[in-house]
Amino acid sequence: MSLALGFVARELSVQVTLAQGQGRGQGQQARPGHQPDGSFVGPDGTHYVSQQDFVESGLRCGTREADDLERSANFTGRGPGGGSTPPLPWPGTTQTIGVYVHVIHSASGQGGASDSQIRQQLRVLENAYAGSGFALDLVSTDHTYNDAWFVVAPGTTAERDMKTALHQGTADDLNLYIAHIGGGLLGWATFPSGYASAPWKDGVVVLDDSLPGGNADPYNLGDTATHEIGHWLGLYHTFQGGCAKQGDTGGDLVSDTPAEKSPAFGCPTGRDSCVGVAGLDPITNFMDYTDDRCMFVFSSGQTSRMQTAWMTYRYGK
Repeated sequence: MSLALGFVARELSVQVTLAQGQGRGQGQQARPGHQPDGSFVGPDGTHYVSQQDFVESGLRCGTREADDLERSANFTGRGPGGGSTPPLPWPGTTQTIGVYVHVIHSASGQGGASDSQIRQQLRVLENAYAGSGFALDLVSTDHTYNDAWFVVAPGTTAERDMKTALHQGTADDLNLYIAHIGGGLLGWATFPSGYASAPWKDGVVVLDDSLPGGNADPYNLGDTATHEIGHWLGLYHTFQGGCAKQGDTGGDLVSDTPAEKSPAFGCPTGRDSCVGVAGLDPITNFMDYTDDRCMFVFSSGQTSRMQTAWMTYRYGK
């Protein structure tokens, strides 16, 4: 089955006491999302004083920040070893991303994602990447039953074992892992410049409940995958660098995403966290931290950056 990734998209439960984290209490049976008392329940059932508290905990996205060398390499269009970027095939052509979907269940069969959810997720991605010059070809879907991998977390032995066993394809193929990931995280990804040094590690991991129809309200429309694939294609958070962002040389290294002091949450229309700097916060951008219902755009500069990173680090590698 072939679907176009070129079209608006859209855990081991951890109980945290107040002593373990400011403003947090033990998760009972409340559904994730906003609560009547103004508090917020994270994807793993942990209570937070507010959604802001959840966002500031760093659990919205587990993708590490790129170091200066990595950022410089991506921005200048230099490949590993300093090689120059091959000519871009755009506009008027489409680059195909082969996708290997790996669904992780517990040993007893809990969790995972249905074929219907996976199809819905792919449709979300089609819409999200409209006009980006990429197409998505679903190569295969496999199901694995493993308790350790079911609650996998970034940087763990479980992550290494899972990816070493399941990873398929080459640099221009996407390995998408769907699991009930641990620590309250929604997802994480690798950057394209890291492929050459650790091919096995490359890919995107998302929480099963973040897929369309999942329980991770308000992050259950499928845009966790949209966001993390943006990282996989070379994008950084819109708020990286804060108000000190300087276009193509600072922040997210994209000139047409306005400076943003901190990640946004909810859908705060008109938010302007960098007063005196041109532009309102890019709250509708997929690379911010707003709710899925609020995200629906990549900028032209982000599209160009994804295409450059693709040709530098993934095309034909």
